[in-house]
Amino acid sequence: MSPSRPTPFDLVFGQSAQEVFPKIRLALEHVGHDARDRDRFLMLREVVLLVRELRPEEGLGEGIDQLAALVHHAYLHWVAEERVIELTLERLTAVLRTFTATGATAEDPSAYYAQVPQHRVWAEVIPGHPPEPLDGYFVHSTLEGAALRVLGVFGIHPDREGFSVVEAIGPRPLALVRADGTELFSPTLTGGKAAGLFSISGEEELLDLGWRTQELEAGSWERRARGSELGVAGSQRPAPSS
Repeated sequence: MSPSRPTPFDLVFGQSAQEVFPKIRLALEHVGHDARDRDRFLMLREVVLLVRELRPEEGLGEGIDQLAALVHHAYLHWVAEERVIELTLERLTAVLRTFTATGATAEDPSAYYAQVPQHRVWAEVIPGHPPEPLDGYFVHSTLEGAALRVLGVFGIHPDREGFSVVEAIGPRPLALVRADGTELFSPTLTGGKAAGLFSISGEEELLDLGWRTQELEAGSWERRARGSELGVAGSQRPAPSS
């Protein structure tokens, strides 16, 4: 089953992935590097050319790091057969409000994109600017396997060229609390609670969201195999060819 709406991967790499990413994979195989090693990944000539191609003519300044992160996540997403996890509103609500950490993680987890219901989760991506809605987030484990990289994608809109991204990296946050004492993921927008909205406040909450989804997946493999209804829809594209 395909995602209900295009993902950021579709919007940015849909036309070029099958041409560019196989070349990157061959280059990685030639030098014997693990694709999760971002520093070495970004040093590949094929990756440098892709980043330059995607960079706007006016440049990005500090935003070049976000573009590099997007390219890295997109490549790993492609290698994982463009796997998408669609969180229904019911499941998203359970994950954000009542989720209990189990400490479990998926064995050898592949990269994926978790897509959330539109205009339900918001964040102030740029301090002092209006909040933007979360479309979803790319997730993959780091080379060491003890941490996650979570790239949140915000502000996708038909009338907007591009979108905003924020990356959080690390092991699962412990004893995470907000400075103002409000609950994690509770809305910061006026009227947000009545409207059933959520907010991400800071990179640690984004990272925690990635870990919650990771644990959700770890606990759902067996139940999905038995055909139970979890409110989570997964999809994969055909395996990428060389």
